[in-house]
Amino acid sequence: MDYLTLAIATGRTSKQAMKLLEQAGLNFPDYNNKSRKLVIYDETKTVKLIFVKTADLTTYVEKGAADVGIIGKDTIMEEQPDVYELVDLNFGKCQVVVAGFPTRKIRNGAPITVATKYPLITKAFFDRKGIRVETIKLNGSIELAPLIGLSEVIVDIVETGTTLKENGLVVLDKIVDISARLIVNKASFATKTYQIEQFISKLKAVLE
Repeated sequence: MDYLTLAIATGRTSKQAMKLLEQAGLNFPDYNNKSRKLVIYDETKTVKLIFVKTADLTTYVEKGAADVGIIGKDTIMEEQPDVYELVDLNFGKCQVVVAGFPTRKIRNGAPITVATKYPLITKAFFDRKGIRVETIKLNGSIELAPLIGLSEVIVDIVETGTTLKENGLVVLDKIVDISARLIVNKASFATKTYQIEQFISKLKAVLE
């Protein structure tokens, strides 16, 4: 069987992705959000679903281990994979922002230190503003960096702003609105055109 292999990132958007698939008529009998299974199949045995870490998903799709994938726009912007980005799935909405203490002013002049897990997005944003930055790459608890003097500001995703508020930080500037997107391997789009187009049609029927 020539399955359509779909990669979904474990984490904050996986439940919403699974809900969208169910609404589109794609049901996975073995799916359980507490299960540790990494590979499951839909009930028609035409779609193989694999669960991967967010940081790895674009690699799976770009290298062809998965035909399609569901991933946040922030990851696409940061990783810049050689794939097609075809559909805005309209969930997982949040913003990439610059945040720091309310008294912090961002001006041209001396370089500022920025803690982030998005060094490429950060550099591109501050380059456009003509501001020099020293980027410190972190993978978690980004809000801690300015609290302990590791950085002056942070660049991170914000959904509700609660974590920032609880740590005395505020949004200083918005970089971009993001949401979950459907990405497609370029070779798969040529060899599995019909399967991918049918899959996209099912998703779009729900989104519309």
